[in-house]
Amino acid sequence: MDINRVSSPFMVQNQLGLVSQMNHTPAQAGATFKKALTEAVQNVNELQNVSALKTEQLARGEITNLHDVMITGQKASVALQATVEVRNKVIESYQEIMRMQV
Repeated sequence: MDINRVSSPFMVQNQLGLVSQMNHTPAQAGATFKKALTEAVQNVNELQNVSALKTEQLARGEITNLHDVMITGQKASVALQATVEVRNKVIESYQEIMRMQV
């Protein structure tokens, strides 16, 4: 594996090992990005809901495993932080594109 090559979801290797571009319209690329972003946000929301539920159950005494509650909370926290960072990078990229001279 060549560490100097960057793989892209838009590049495909054919049977001979040659790289060819996939032809995506802007609408298809936008739909793919929208789907990935929606799934990521739904996953973060699900992790947050599970964490809140386990915290409530711990407070009511229904769960005695504090470690499980803490791990679930940390997973939700890390997922939320990662989502915010991705959002920040997307906004930063958009702003950079808007500053470009055409």
